[in-house]
Amino acid sequence: MRDLDLTTLRLFVSVCETRNIARAAEQASLVGSAISKRLAQLEDTVGVQLLQRRRHGVEPTAAGQTLLEHAREMLATSERIERAMGGYAAGVRGEVRVLATASVMAESLADDIAEFLAMPAHRDIQVSMEERVSPDVVRGIREGAASLGICWDRADFTGLETCGYRTDQLAVAVHPSHPLARRETVKFSETLDFEQVSMPVSSAVHVMLGRAAAAVGKRVLHRVVVTNFEAALRVVRANLAISVVPREVAGPYLEVYGLRCIPLDEPWAQRRFAICFRGGDSLSAAAKLLIAHLRRET
Repeated sequence: MRDLDLTTLRLFVSVCETRNIARAAEQASLVGSAISKRLAQLEDTVGVQLLQRRRHGVEPTAAGQTLLEHAREMLATSERIERAMGGYAAGVRGEVRVLATASVMAESLADDIAEFLAMPAHRDIQVSMEERVSPDVVRGIREGAASLGICWDRADFTGLETCGYRTDQLAVAVHPSHPLARRETVKFSETLDFEQVSMPVSSAVHVMLGRAAAAVGKRVLHRVVVTNFEAALRVVRANLAISVVPREVAGPYLEVYGLRCIPLDEPWAQRRFAICFRGGDSLSAAAKLLIAHLRRET
């Protein structure tokens, strides 16, 4: 298959979004026949029909819908490359992409990076962040999807270099009317009789809590699975379940939501995060500066 042309893909995305070739042509300041010719060439390149003509426009076929998803990813990547290269042309020292877990993103990372970027010496550095679960953070660094990854230090960092970042304390967030609400500390085993709000099954916290429950011959009663801690705390506020969350994340919500946050009395409840990266000469000068700054924040 010949190389795909980004301009044609951009027009294909526009046609799929507007469901109309004439409207897409107007947005691109082209004539409709020019777009139709490009789309025909695109279908010839991929070897399948991508669009179905309807009375009032067009819509993507199943193959077209698949290409649409990939095209959007390719165009987004192209835009990131343009920004990064444009930055170098303007004298910017570099762009650093960071993958981090929900805990890291919800706690201190944004503030630490904002402080880094506010320094005059770093005004020409760009930093982008993306949230992923721990296994995907490590995988992304191994595959070169980003310069730095930050996650719980119990992840498998084989083949990568690491250094310490920050720590947090896991606690149990409960509604003020809950039976555990008056406790000063609580053992994890004491929470297992109650339904819980959980993070995604691939997250490090979910895996760890499942193992801790199995160690005492029980299992976690998952009532709700959410993708972020704010959603978990909203469920707790509704008194539908309890949730194991970092105390540092729950803090700002306790007064607003009227919740109680009880520290877990477990040796594994005190967590440490690690920065991971590929060794050798893979790090840019900008990435090295960011690591040095984040290490000072530990």
